[in-house]
Amino acid sequence: MADRHADITLTREESWLRQYYFVRTAFSAAWVALAFSLAQHSPARIAALLVVYPAWDALANYLDMSRSGGADENRTQVVNVGISILTTVAVIVALKLGAHGVLGVFGVWAILSGLLQLGTAVRRWKRFGAQWAMILSGAQSALAGVFFIVQGGAPMASAIEKVAGYAAVGAVYFLISALWLSAGQLRGKMARTS
Repeated sequence: MADRHADITLTREESWLRQYYFVRTAFSAAWVALAFSLAQHSPARIAALLVVYPAWDALANYLDMSRSGGADENRTQVVNVGISILTTVAVIVALKLGAHGVLGVFGVWAILSGLLQLGTAVRRWKRFGAQWAMILSGAQSALAGVFFIVQGGAPMASAIEKVAGYAAVGAVYFLISALWLSAGQLRGKMARTS
């Protein structure tokens, strides 16, 4: 009976994680589309998109942490929520300084959140598997952060394009993870029915 309860709990958590990855994919894809289309001709839209991105990350990590055992079981996500909130505030301040400040803030955030995402994925690997794409995503995020800092002298329109490229790659990693978990769930169902 205890094993069955554990299996049901694991299946629910895995279903949540798959759904979460699909939502993260959809949001990032929509954000990237807006960044490459609507924002190109409006500094106000560029600013709004740059503020929304880390704010969304804070909310998404908070929701995932809440659905995945809470703060005690998800320390990396607790820290990631805090860093993303601070980044949202820092982006608002940096927008007054220009693209150099914005890319610097995004660079630091990409490094820290990438390393925290990597830590979350390594922890989850033991329980769910299918986390290799999230590990790669975390490592790529940290590397992208270094490039943001190095390329900080770009104009604001170029800054949004750099962040949009980063978000697009992140969307691909979330999609791969969602599909990988979906395939694993399908294989599990087929094994149980045969």
